[in-house]
Amino acid sequence: MATYLDRILDAHRDAARADSRPVERLLDEARATAADVRPFGQALVGEGLAVIAEIKRRSPSKGDLAPDLVPSVLAKAYVEGGAACLSVLTDTEFFGGSAADLGEARAAVDVPVLRKDFTVSERDVCDARLMGADAVLLIVAALDNAELAAFAALASELGLTALVETHDEREVERALSAGATVVGVNQRDLLTFKVDTERAVRVAAAIPDEVAKVAESGIAGGEDARRLRDAGYDAVLVGETLVRSADPAATVQELRSCS
Repeated sequence: MATYLDRILDAHRDAARADSRPVERLLDEARATAADVRPFGQALVGEGLAVIAEIKRRSPSKGDLAPDLVPSVLAKAYVEGGAACLSVLTDTEFFGGSAADLGEARAAVDVPVLRKDFTVSERDVCDARLMGADAVLLIVAALDNAELAAFAALASELGLTALVETHDEREVERALSAGATVVGVNQRDLLTFKVDTERAVRVAAAIPDEVAKVAESGIAGGEDARRLRDAGYDAVLVGETLVRSADPAATVQELRSCS
């Protein structure tokens, strides 16, 4: 039986195989925009817990979350509340996002922006920079070691930060072997989409102090954020809680207040 991750990756790999755009041309175009990159990794470390606030219209497991959100309005509210960075879903089929959502959100604020998507090819990395992203998501569970290393190196060449997402200690080891400087621990199982709110705490010890640590998913408020900060995380990436909030700025402030 195919899992959520299987279906999503199959769709993205099918699209990558059908993409005939010349890689060298995309590389040249992406390199030409590298001077405009905002420092995503640097924004996550410093005093207090950083918040990566996500713009997310829907999810495969929950359905519609905020289908009519306005990216620029939400981005400004997040930054007003103190968000250090944004994360924007650009997958259309499964999450209802788009490159246009990312472009609109980034143009509205001055903080770095992560392209949240399923990166499976060199073209995906180039596209992240071309649509204006400052960071790209690499999911260890979705890539083999050669892909992980190649995409991380390409991201670095283009000035992008790679947020390398893991789910357990073995995946953290693979991320570090690929040179990751920012490691995320997703508390959502990508096979079942269920959340284990203790996962990030368990895995934190496997991530070296010199690597920026990001806890993802299942973060509902200040108490969750405080527990993750105490476990050693530099940042939390929060989506559903924020897009469903009646006052996103205040919710970001609550998450940051734990530190």
